Amino acid sequence: MKLINYILPVALLTTGVSCKKWVEPTLYSSLSDTDAFQKKDDAVAAVNGVYSRLKQPSGIGDSYQYYAGFQMTISDFTTDIGHSSQSGDISLLSDCQWSTNNKYLNFAWQHQYKLVSDANTAMYYLGKMTTITDAEKDQFMSELRFLRAIGYMDLTDAFGPVILMTEQNIGSPSYSSQPKTSTIEEIEKFITEDLQFAAAHLPVNYVNNAIYPTNDVGRATKGAALSLLTKLYMRQHNWQGVVDLTKQIADLNQYELFPTYAGLFAESNKWCKEFIFSALADALNDGTELMNHFGPLNNPVVTDRWQYYAVSWYFWNSYAKNDDRREMFFYDYQGSDGLHYMQAPAGVINPPEGAYYLPDVATKKYADPAGSKTYYDGHGIPILRYADILLCRAEALNELNGPNDESIGLINSVKNRSHATPLTAAGTYTKETLRDAILQERSWELFFECKRRQDLIRMNKYQDVVNTYLNAVGKQPVISMPKHKYFPYPQTQVDLNPNLDNSGRL
Repeated sequence: MKLINYILPVALLTTGVSCKKWVEPTLYSSLSDTDAFQKKDDAVAAVNGVYSRLKQPSGIGDSYQYYAGFQMTISDFTTDIGHSSQSGDISLLSDCQWSTNNKYLNFAWQHQYKLVSDANTAMYYLGKMTTITDAEKDQFMSELRFLRAIGYMDLTDAFGPVILMTEQNIGSPSYSSQPKTSTIEEIEKFITEDLQFAAAHLPVNYVNNAIYPTNDVGRATKGAALSLLTKLYMRQHNWQGVVDLTKQIADLNQYELFPTYAGLFAESNKWCKEFIFSALADALNDGTELMNHFGPLNNPVVTDRWQYYAVSWYFWNSYAKNDDRREMFFYDYQGSDGLHYMQAPAGVINPPEGAYYLPDVATKKYADPAGSKTYYDGHGIPILRYADILLCRAEALNELNGPNDESIGLINSVKNRSHATPLTAAGTYTKETLRDAILQERSWELFFECKRRQDLIRMNKYQDVVNTYLNAVGKQPVISMPKHKYFPYPQTQVDLNPNLDNSGRL
């Protein structure tokens, strides 16, 4: 009798589902193939458990894993945006220094593969069920294939060629094998097939859904599958594919920009029409430690936080003063200790009496003052957002045809929400200068949403932008492409499988 390693407490089952009504399926501890996957509730429980991998819940150690923290460390801190004045591996990443033993790279690999593995396991056993309808099976399989695609997108963004595991491996596991990596092209073909299947079978939304009795707004949708496929096409420079997909997404009439940037990220606004897909949280059931890590030092409103994750002053200073997004930071305040917390003037090291020079600047994006009273918070973490899709379309149009009125209008629609100075007429830009403007806009709009490193690499700007930043802040410029396009495989994994070759990555 096989044992199925599904341990699904309430905290795991709530992540990724509706913030209006939490799903309450049958709960299990260790399940065997004789009593698991017997009815629809079992299938729902399995699918919900896979959503939970996007954000680890409270009660099993640090609650800031995968999209609740670690994904940000490898995608934002290894660029010109993220900064940490703390010691250890996080500060090394923010100096663009890493090794095969960096714990954040290890955690990224671990949790990305856990998502893939859990999706594979659920798909294998769901595929054998005869007690659910074909429509139910297609729904559940589509959600799982979408989630698996997220895992493989993140793995290949970070590590390049990785080992491709599918639900077929679950039926005949080999715990001592040392498989070879698949090529990027093979894995991208696999991701594309998963997302095309998901887009064909997932609903546009869950209002009056026949399979789920509640409006489960946090589940994967057709728009989410199309959006993730858009991100894959962006990576492939399949610009016409991006243009076609972004039109399909817009034509669903499900998404729009939220009126204000600050309101978009309020803890009370876990879901709105701008969020296409997020990892959801509830402070009472499966809260994260985002606010603890992102919150400011000695702030009288958002109290007792660590400022472990912050942005560089170099990045914050790039905002124009009229840009509302500039105000999404704790950059100048009277501390609870009576000191004036502020940025150091240029060239000044020692603060005067009564002042404290912040080494970096904390963001309000995941430290909402309105939700600052609890240790664990209920912030949702956006994975796919409509503003990102609009900027993707603008970039693709520019790459295909150069600057035009539509691409400028798309960028300005994002800028206008934050009262930022709009771009001028299309004729004042070349393809190259508009590409730079899009890259800059994406940094201002999407910081700490796990996009920056991928954007820089896609636009062939990673080495130039990051080394310029490192030099400006007195650090050694160390990025060398193409060597640093991918991170090294974790040493613990190389020790298990020598086919994970780090030659040329360090």
